[in-house]
Amino acid sequence: MEKPRQGFWGLWNTSFGFFGIQIGFALQNANVSRIFQSLGTAEKDLAFLWIAAPLTGLLVQPVIGHYSDRTWGRFGRRRPYFLAGAVLATLALVGMPNAGGLVAAAMLLWLLDASLNISMEPFRAFVGDMLPSRQRTSGYAFQTGFIGAGAVLGSLAPMLLTDVFHVANVAGPGEVPPSVRYGFYIGAAALFCAVLWTVLTTREYSPEQLARFADSDEGQAVHSDAKPSGTIRTAPLWIVAGLVVIVAVKWFTLDKPVYLLGGGLSAFGLAQIVSAMLVRAGKGRNALSQILADLSAMPSTMKRLALVQFFTWSALFIMWIYTTPIVAERVFHTSDANSAAFNAGANWVGVLFAVYSGVATLWAFALPPLARAIGRRNTHILGLLCGATGFASFLVIRDAWWLMASMVLVGIAWASILTMPYAILSAALPAEKLGIYMGLFNIFIVLPQLIVSSIMGAVVGHFFPDNLVWAMAIAAGVMTLAAIAMLRVARDA
Repeated sequence: MEKPRQGFWGLWNTSFGFFGIQIGFALQNANVSRIFQSLGTAEKDLAFLWIAAPLTGLLVQPVIGHYSDRTWGRFGRRRPYFLAGAVLATLALVGMPNAGGLVAAAMLLWLLDASLNISMEPFRAFVGDMLPSRQRTSGYAFQTGFIGAGAVLGSLAPMLLTDVFHVANVAGPGEVPPSVRYGFYIGAAALFCAVLWTVLTTREYSPEQLARFADSDEGQAVHSDAKPSGTIRTAPLWIVAGLVVIVAVKWFTLDKPVYLLGGGLSAFGLAQIVSAMLVRAGKGRNALSQILADLSAMPSTMKRLALVQFFTWSALFIMWIYTTPIVAERVFHTSDANSAAFNAGANWVGVLFAVYSGVATLWAFALPPLARAIGRRNTHILGLLCGATGFASFLVIRDAWWLMASMVLVGIAWASILTMPYAILSAALPAEKLGIYMGLFNIFIVLPQLIVSSIMGAVVGHFFPDNLVWAMAIAAGVMTLAAIAMLRVARDA
């Protein structure tokens, strides 16, 4: 028995919650640096404060994926996580622009990103749960359309409030402008209502139905149990690697955020040792051991896509951190976070982010026919190269309007990034483990963000403290590496 094909409203209801989630992400991406700078953060410290986001995703998504695969009750399998994350994210969006200081703002960013990840991770698996294999490219493209639409509204919110409703866009030292505060309030309401729509309008297949579907789902990977290991062969290597990084920070006087990278490597080694001890004690069915076992048993297609994701999201995170100060300095000629010119520049970044999100919304629906014509792998390579070109163009463009052309190219890349890897990956995964593997796949999204957050401040401060635009050159180079890595994925994947 094959899963029924979904019509227009079935695809709509399945993915509409992502519209609200992306409004939350867009408000975060376009305004968090602005909030931190309004509270007195120096440019060189922005990357460190952003470290909450990737750390949260790294920890939350595999755990949520693991448990959502094993959840079934009155409210379904994935939907309880949609709703719980939406409630927490709503509270965080209301609190973020009212933070009384940097510590409170950083903690609220952590809560916001954790909550968005709790809702977002099951949505990726939800498409795989609800759609037959041959319809998943269209399903993820539909999801990308909602992501783009939500990002447009979230990115434009402060500027629309200022230009249309005349809400003040400037505040005193240590305060967040009212346009940003009200934008976050509106985003909180939109996020909650959109997720609630999906929760109330969809009905999930039971585990028994999914098992029957998996037997006939063309292209779906065959189930394979990953057995937790009682050995610790690689654990000492991870611990030593982490200690080497920590010593290097001290020896070469690197920025302190790099300590977090070393600590993370050592923590992974220690987690392997703890897991092995539990397995040897006959307690191998715990979440930690199961997650590590699934990580070690990743399908080959997932491993190759993981490298692509690593480079891709390194480039994107550089863009999200540094676009606001770059545009403020090069186009609006100021670095004073409390000036009217800086806040006008920050609003223009919201417009630029809305442009790339809007382009992604439209381009997403061109991806299925393009993939049928040239293949999914080549479609993604084309998108990544467009993104690299868009980043590189920041080095030569100083006009606010011409930067929109840069963002058109980034939008083409963004549509592909949100669609093609998941369409390729879903066919390589066993149906009953879509949640955990989508969560583990997210490691290769957040790990590069953690690394960028740890070292980019040091790179910027040492090599080009007065010319941040070179960060975009690094982003362009890294995105090109992602396109090259995509060549390792099978042509017909």
